[in-house]
Amino acid sequence: MKLIRFGEPGDEKPGLWIDNARRIDASAFGEDYDEAFFGSDGLERLKTWAGQNAAEAPPVSDDVRWAPCICRPSKIICAGLNYRDHAEESGMPIPDEPILFSKSVSSFCGPYDPVEIPSGSEKTDWEVELAIIVGRQAKNVTEADAMLHVAGYAVMNDYSERAWQLERGGQWLKGKGYDSFAPVGPFLTTADEIPDPADLKLWLEVNGRRMQDGHTGQMIFGVATLVSYISQFMTLLPGDIISTGTPPGVGMGIKPTPVYLQPGDVVDLGIDGLGCQRQVAQAAR
Repeated sequence: MKLIRFGEPGDEKPGLWIDNARRIDASAFGEDYDEAFFGSDGLERLKTWAGQNAAEAPPVSDDVRWAPCICRPSKIICAGLNYRDHAEESGMPIPDEPILFSKSVSSFCGPYDPVEIPSGSEKTDWEVELAIIVGRQAKNVTEADAMLHVAGYAVMNDYSERAWQLERGGQWLKGKGYDSFAPVGPFLTTADEIPDPADLKLWLEVNGRRMQDGHTGQMIFGVATLVSYISQFMTLLPGDIISTGTPPGVGMGIKPTPVYLQPGDVVDLGIDGLGCQRQVAQAAR
């Protein structure tokens, strides 16, 4: 099952992506895809509803905005340097434990919304990532049980302002939390349709040039490890997002001269089974 949301900010509605071909309005289900939905067996209830009603549900017009595939989560937790080759291109040591940072929930946006280049930024960078959507509260869970807490997966672009992240002191959050820096979607693919999240290709292009071409099998810490590890430090709530790191090919790592986004640049990205995104870079308003 593939969950979508659609409509303008402030007027977003739940829907489904049917047969990889059409969007339908699931407003009649009566719930949006938020913490309460995921925490109350919402996926099973939605599956039952869809089996009975999807064929007659209203279609969603092609010109209607794709919203983030879930409601704004309580938190977005990310794993840094979780691909060995990316750590090497960044000139940083391979981590012995997951490196964690957060993104502001105000950075959360739709998969085709423009990405804003902050005022004064010269180093806005891209990172295609596999996002985990938490399906059940997770606190001190074991790796053996961790996958029971995963609702599904989505594409995320972990945009970063590298000067703010690495040259301004303090934690990485400064360079990670700007508005539009966490597009998620176009849909949430439920976990039963992704039997092995360590067997997915992921890619990203800038202006049609392939920059990232990776595979989730190269992650240092896999999905179960990340869910279990993070749950030792905080309670993961239903609908929370864990972004799992990026493969090599970010702008910061290009030799001899790094390349960063400029207004008008077009970023396309995708992951097997999870769909594609596109963002057009624009100067912050």
